[in-house]
Amino acid sequence: MNICVVGTGYVGLVTGAVFADLGNDVICVDTDTEKIAALQAGRMPIYEPGLEEMVARNTADGRLSFTMDIADAVRRSEIVFIAVGTPSKLDGETDLSAVEAVARGIGRAMERYTVIVNKSTVPVGTGEFVRDVISRHQSKPVPFDVVSNPEFLREGSAIEDTLRPDRIVIGARTQQVAMTLLELYAPLERPMIITDVPSAEMIKYASNAFLASKISFINAIANICELAGADVTQVMKGMGLDARIGPAFLQPGLGYGGSCFPKDAESLIHTAASLGCDFKFLRAMVEVNRERTTHFVDNIRKVLAPLDDKVIGVLGLAFKPNTDDMRDARSVEVVGLLLAAGASVRAYDPVATDNARAVLPPSVRYCASTYEAAEGADAVALVTEWNEFKFINLERLRSVMRRPVVFDGRNLWEPERMRRLGFEYHSIGRKPVISQ
Repeated sequence: MNICVVGTGYVGLVTGAVFADLGNDVICVDTDTEKIAALQAGRMPIYEPGLEEMVARNTADGRLSFTMDIADAVRRSEIVFIAVGTPSKLDGETDLSAVEAVARGIGRAMERYTVIVNKSTVPVGTGEFVRDVISRHQSKPVPFDVVSNPEFLREGSAIEDTLRPDRIVIGARTQQVAMTLLELYAPLERPMIITDVPSAEMIKYASNAFLASKISFINAIANICELAGADVTQVMKGMGLDARIGPAFLQPGLGYGGSCFPKDAESLIHTAASLGCDFKFLRAMVEVNRERTTHFVDNIRKVLAPLDDKVIGVLGLAFKPNTDDMRDARSVEVVGLLLAAGASVRAYDPVATDNARAVLPPSVRYCASTYEAAEGADAVALVTEWNEFKFINLERLRSVMRRPVVFDGRNLWEPERMRRLGFEYHSIGRKPVISQ
């Protein structure tokens, strides 16, 4: 099939590359001149394992191309995916300005029947909104359909999630329209569910809100464990073995971040309110998440007080491992609170340093390794659970620190091992280890 994907962020670029790899002819469109130039030169605007190789392979084979000309791309395509950003406004409402701009461009360019697919995460009712915008901007009446096909990919494993999703959701007005998407996705041989458009839009928000709720729930339990002397890791194992609960998203830590969970939760709260429903449960979940970094830094303050002139090595800056994405990363707040308390911060991240420079204060010193960040430090704070941190030489880490104190925001290391190695170790929802 001939496919157009508008937007070359995580969703759009991965979607375009995977569809091309499945044998389709794909044109990816973006309004960012530098991004398109970089992609045409083979440089990736984002870090995602396996993406660069897939893009290079399909570009060389002529199945994948990049352009800023949305009109030409739409006219050459049977299916047009909208995969642009939908950030939150200050009140939590989803900003659909980018979606609206794309819909206008599609309406002006369309010359034959086309299936328009909302891949961006959008609130209930956006399908009709897009339909209205396209209709109002057509130079002549041309039939089209608008389909909702929400994505469920995770940064860091986006290609795997796109090739082997748990389910493919297709929201369409008729079975005939849905068949176009069924045919496109058929090579993946994954479970597919066909719904109406509003239900498909709701599935994405409901799924993300539920997963975010599991994270906030186990973090609230972790707070109680700290006060009661219980071990949250044992609690979550006992809970996770219940098939009705499962272990996924029960990992306590600094809370959720990134580009999806925070804005999707806020958007669902706003959507519910606009429909006359006060989503009290979700509002409470968001508040629990909001408190996580403050709780973490408060613990650092209590142990090291005062923080004036203390040196803290911060390990991990991206919002999660295997990505360079700094959107709503917990490190931003942690670093900000530490600096405000008078501490000096040395930071290390395997891939996100360049992006971190754009959002963190200029006083942060960036290091080339874990050990450089920890050298002469009064404590190390682990914020992002990169795999390389799990396997660092802890004896060497201790030897370069001024004071062997570790604050583990992701429960990456085992308390008993840290005790044997002579660390003072503070983690989430577990008794602190005070070395003798």
